[in-house]
Amino acid sequence: MIKLQKILLADSGTGNPKELFQSLQDLPAMTGANVTILHVVPAQASESEMQNKLAAGDEILSEAVQTLSLDPNNVTTLKRQGEPKDTVCKVADEIDADLIIMGSRGLKRLESILENSVSQYVFQLANRPMLLVRDDIYVRKIKRVMVALDKSEKSQFSLDVALSLLNGASGVELILARVNPDMDPQFAPTSPAEIESNTVMAAALPKVKRMNVKYRAVVTGGKPGVQLCKLVDDYNVDLLILGSPDRRPSVAKALPDLDRLLGTSLSDYVRINANCPVLLTRQPED
Repeated sequence: MIKLQKILLADSGTGNPKELFQSLQDLPAMTGANVTILHVVPAQASESEMQNKLAAGDEILSEAVQTLSLDPNNVTTLKRQGEPKDTVCKVADEIDADLIIMGSRGLKRLESILENSVSQYVFQLANRPMLLVRDDIYVRKIKRVMVALDKSEKSQFSLDVALSLLNGASGVELILARVNPDMDPQFAPTSPAEIESNTVMAAALPKVKRMNVKYRAVVTGGKPGVQLCKLVDDYNVDLLILGSPDRRPSVAKALPDLDRLLGTSLSDYVRINANCPVLLTRQPED
């Protein structure tokens, strides 16, 4: 089983990351997780402004601890000064985080570059699973979790993460979604036998059945990003889990991967358009 027991919660004082973590607390897999709540104070124009921001940061961290009602032995608060996007990545490495949770404004790709989006930068450079929740998303109790399946290894890792999260959970349904870009949606299989005989689905089902997880499966065609977001709405999904490749440029890790940021990346499309929190899985380096 994959453990998500070292959580980095980046709290800017806005958005929904605390609410999202609260929804995860209902899952037995999260019991006893060690949570580091991080607030970053960027450089200010004057010393007085910096002192005001530092004091506000203390209040944000205190409120987060009270809101989450965590065991004091399992929570650490960190207040750091610096560039938020760099600091989140640095702290994630320091604590060897299994999962980063943070809010997102849901900016389009070009906007996120021009407006120096923190979540986009962290998503671009971190090599850890990242759970994003848009500011305009209403966070619900987790009852339906969808995992996107394809033929890749990252898809199998996403399924492993989903099964680990749902291990021991009651009343939660796992939705296995396969979107075949070469298939016309009009000719997608509808009967359970046809769906479960799909090559990708058939490879995933034995693992799901061994875990005795309540599930349903769906196979359709079309553009994966568009169809996954449609399925999120159709099935009233509370959390979408999607495998994401290593996005860091091999030549210069400090530079944005502009071709992907401005291109048609599935991860980018889904994180911006899906009407639910999105867990982008990525296997940590050894």
